[in-house]
Amino acid sequence: MDKPDLNNIKVTVHYESLEKSTKKISVHQGGARSGKTYNILTWFIIKLLREENKTFTIVRKTMPSILSSVQRDFFEILKRLGVYDPTAYKDQKKEYHLRGNNLIQFKAADDEQKIRGAKRDYLFINEANELSEEEWFQLIARTTTKAVLDYNPSDEYHWIYETVVTRDDCDFYKSTFRDNPFIEDTIKDEIERLQFTNPQRWRVFGLGERGISEAKVFQDWGLIDSFASIPSNEIYYGLDFGWQDPTAFVAVKIHDGGIYIDELLYKSYVTSASLIQFLKLHIPSGYYKIYGDSSRPDTIEELKLAGINILRAKKGKDSIKHGINFLLSHKIYITKRSQNILREFKRYEFKRDKRSCRLTDEFVDFDNHSIDAIRYALCNKRLNSNSTTLALLKGFGVK
Repeated sequence: MDKPDLNNIKVTVHYESLEKSTKKISVHQGGARSGKTYNILTWFIIKLLREENKTFTIVRKTMPSILSSVQRDFFEILKRLGVYDPTAYKDQKKEYHLRGNNLIQFKAADDEQKIRGAKRDYLFINEANELSEEEWFQLIARTTTKAVLDYNPSDEYHWIYETVVTRDDCDFYKSTFRDNPFIEDTIKDEIERLQFTNPQRWRVFGLGERGISEAKVFQDWGLIDSFASIPSNEIYYGLDFGWQDPTAFVAVKIHDGGIYIDELLYKSYVTSASLIQFLKLHIPSGYYKIYGDSSRPDTIEELKLAGINILRAKKGKDSIKHGINFLLSHKIYITKRSQNILREFKRYEFKRDKRSCRLTDEFVDFDNHSIDAIRYALCNKRLNSNSTTLALLKGFGVK
């Protein structure tokens, strides 16, 4: 098919932008019913009808979500083009052979083994903000020619904005339902209604702008230029040990009801010898106390023998919960240079119940090394003896 017939296909700005794109990666951020998924699939299908021996992988977080959405659109487009062949789909493998020699794969990102499979020419990640950064890396590392991501921007902070959109081989498109001339009036009216009934959903699904995810633990903090400029007589130090995961070392001050945080070290593969050298260089010997992760008593003893004034931050029952609640009860300020702390704060989330998908009061234990160090630093803070404070102190392991 040299020139596919588009008479039965409704294309919008998403299709046109992909036709013009010269970058390896295209990111399509859009509100509800902007037509992004349908048009991205259309562009890929027509491209494959003009090519031979290509592999195209379509990914979403789970297989049920693929089957109920993006695969359904894929087959509808094939039928509208008049090229659908029901015998070309292999249900067990979730593969479709387009015109015999182009392979289309439907893969779920939660099947780790499959996304680490063979390389592909083309990649489309539907609702890409459902995936982790590691899953994205495994997929893009095996994609040779073109990758397209789409999503509704329900998160204010996400690895897509920091890791993908900032690349020089990526172009970015934003759209709303108003960019889709084929949307039904009844659907359009429902989306328009959101601006009066639910401003947050209107921002995301109506305007296609970044929202503030209810799952985010830290949703408000300030930035400061200088940690040294904060007038406080005490500095609290916290140390979270790592190896492949980074070792995180932070300094914390409390002043006028605010908590001020500075990143001093955030690095993987730090040996005990190099850590001792770093601490002796940056911390006045014997004056300030460092509170370290109590799960590494051997390392703490090694640092003590080297003259480091370090104590174990005891982990009482619900210590993480109490520690985070203590942080949330204060206004938080972070130095601008503390890029790893800022990244962790932006991504730190409450867990969702696997069955109901409702948020719980537990936290996702991922990429929280500096956050742990901050909790350890504060375990030596003496607070007023009211009931709330005593509960917090117990959580910190302070007696």
